[in-house]
Amino acid sequence: MKVGLIGTGAIAHKHAQAYGELGYKLSAAANRNADKGRAYAEQYGAEFCADWRDLVSRADIDYVDVCTFPDSHLEIVRECAAKGRSVLLQKPMDLTLEACREMIRLAQEADIRLGVVSQHRFNDSTIFLKKALADGRLGRLIQADGYAKWHRPQSYYDRSGKGTWEVEGGGALINQGIHTVDVVMYLAGRARSISANWQLATAHDMEAEDVVNALLTFEGGATGVIQASTACWPGYPERIELHGTKGSALIEGDRLIRWDVQDDPGDDAPLEAADEGSGASDPMAIPIENLKRNFADFGQAVVAGSAPLIDGQEGLAALEIVLGVYQAARSGQTVRIG
Repeated sequence: MKVGLIGTGAIAHKHAQAYGELGYKLSAAANRNADKGRAYAEQYGAEFCADWRDLVSRADIDYVDVCTFPDSHLEIVRECAAKGRSVLLQKPMDLTLEACREMIRLAQEADIRLGVVSQHRFNDSTIFLKKALADGRLGRLIQADGYAKWHRPQSYYDRSGKGTWEVEGGGALINQGIHTVDVVMYLAGRARSISANWQLATAHDMEAEDVVNALLTFEGGATGVIQASTACWPGYPERIELHGTKGSALIEGDRLIRWDVQDDPGDDAPLEAADEGSGASDPMAIPIENLKRNFADFGQAVVAGSAPLIDGQEGLAALEIVLGVYQAARSGQTVRIG
């Protein structure tokens, strides 16, 4: 599988490392800062493209990996669709639901694969719990909670566009907490109503929120809590808690650390000790194993012409919750979605 990558910032290095271990070839890279783009391309053995449109047009790539800020995603997807090139977007999918729907339409009409990076769906604990819930091992789901109480220094937000509404679409929730939102949604179903509050720039010089709290009701009747922050020093691994009528399960930092189920007849749960390694205090500390699985799934979808696990509809659904939380916090009213 040959990949062309647009946007060579911090997360793009994790992508390149994952591709290297997966056996995918990073054929070309583009970045608006030519010096940074060339340095990245040289580091990973790719060819630098000064214009990202030239990268999309190359015959030696199977899909385009987009690691730019989300405000540029629609333009890139439009060009990929015009050239018949499948495209994988770093989260969030975009800044608005309208743009997401337009990307989905473009991809369908061009018959290209459209995917979103949300690698935590691919960890062993999420895979186990998805099946366990389907098999009824937890009983009826009552409560599904997600916590991403992370920390970022001020220098993180001193970079152009970080923590702004116009470029990133928000702060801690849309950039960090959206991974937790996606996994909770994947396990508990779509949200139907949301109430929320937030603190804007409470610990950073930034535009958007660095603390947000939400109460959700899911389509199946379960309720839940979502908390996201980049102001909780020193930062703690993200955590997901599921509570059903037969028992409870806890994920911390991608590891299943508790499985407390009454009279459980199923196979042993893949329990592991808690691990401090995550992006809680260092965005470059994230492991790449789940990224490799995410990329392998998308590559297989490109070859087969099938839908990846996290396609445009899934990316839109996660953003719908994030924007619903923002609307609820901004208005002070309960928001109904879906």
